[in-house]
Amino acid sequence: MSVVLCPLGEVCKTTSGGTPSRSKPHYFDGTIPWVKSGELTDGIVVENSEYINEEAISNSSAKLLPAGTLLVALYGATVGKLGILSRPAATNQAVCAIFPSEAIDTKFLFWYLLAKRPWLIGQAAGGAQPNISQGVVRSLLLPVMPLPEQHAIVAEIEKQFSRLDEAVANLQRVKANLKRYKASVLKDAVEGRLVPTEAELARRESRSFETGQQLLQRILEARQKQWDGKGKFKESVAPIVEGLPELPEGWAWARLDSVAALKGGITVDSKRVDPTARMVPYLRVANVQRGYLDLTEIKQISASPADVTELRLEFGDILFNEGGDRDKLGRGWIWEKQVADCIHQNHVFRARMLLPEMVPKLTSWWGNTFGRAYFQRMGKQTTNLASINLGKLSEFPVPIPPVAEQLRLVTEIERLLSVVDRVAAEVEVNLTRAQALRQSTLIKAFSEGQT
Repeated sequence: MSVVLCPLGEVCKTTSGGTPSRSKPHYFDGTIPWVKSGELTDGIVVENSEYINEEAISNSSAKLLPAGTLLVALYGATVGKLGILSRPAATNQAVCAIFPSEAIDTKFLFWYLLAKRPWLIGQAAGGAQPNISQGVVRSLLLPVMPLPEQHAIVAEIEKQFSRLDEAVANLQRVKANLKRYKASVLKDAVEGRLVPTEAELARRESRSFETGQQLLQRILEARQKQWDGKGKFKESVAPIVEGLPELPEGWAWARLDSVAALKGGITVDSKRVDPTARMVPYLRVANVQRGYLDLTEIKQISASPADVTELRLEFGDILFNEGGDRDKLGRGWIWEKQVADCIHQNHVFRARMLLPEMVPKLTSWWGNTFGRAYFQRMGKQTTNLASINLGKLSEFPVPIPPVAEQLRLVTEIERLLSVVDRVAAEVEVNLTRAQALRQSTLIKAFSEGQT
């Protein structure tokens, strides 16, 4: 095979675009697509967010480019991203347009640039937003070979990538099915289909059992005994259960504040001065994810001995996020004393069960699945943030199964979810492997093409 390496600029013409003056809003009321670097997705460019008119092109460095033009991003996090125009369009200055000569197939050049993206990124220079220039693109050494050889390389790459795309699509379907299966496990749990109910077993074994309602009564008695005597004692209130699923036989509904002591956390205040205070770890919203705790970064805060005593997390405490964006509302998991003397900030609520017989994981699973609709409905929305307050968390309705049934449920749920997590981890490994295979396929195609 006859291959010659020469700078891309010797066999291709290049240009960059521009941004029409934002002080003239009417420039952006046209029908000409104006493509930005963030809209390049390593494929055909079919969507963009802004359009300009011919006057904007006449009065700026933006240029009308024909359909089929190959684009490469020059700026910031998008350096090396590629696109091929599906229709005539203009671009901003962060995009370089490439026009191959008749000796270079556009698809061949597209795949070659994708293979060379690590090299392009390595040439980026600058501060927080490293960039490359047209000069860097034009200096890239390009293998020039007869068009039939270029077409053969393109055909082989696209054949291999078609297989990879099918494999990735299958993996994504598995991922979606795992998510649905996980939801069905928790749905079956609260609808009495996951394990035999205590009511069923008691009938089968001709014995009595403590119902959820009787357990709730014991919890309410403990709640009365644990009252510290400050202020007026708040009697338990029945929860609002309209629209909630019908519970299995022997279960009961209760408000969260009937079965758990709720507590807000410490306010982050740089002006707080207390000579007795010391630095302690504390949990933020970012630490409290849906169904797990992210403890990779735990910050510290100055807290008084009284604050530490009052807010110190104990094994089994249920954590609920106050909010942030709407998806964070009520998100949470269980504290298992991973860090000594850890407290929580005011945007993270703590729920501590009043009786040890209540298994906290069940309540947290409930909050992370069925409870999401409640928190979405009750969350207060400001301009950019959503939040729930302690009052709405107090009213949150939670199911109360008999104690023995709670233990069976947790054991079975953890067994099934561990299988889901194991398969999900394998899916992620294979998705990462598929991405690595794409790059290795490109490298192999062009290294063999140059031998």
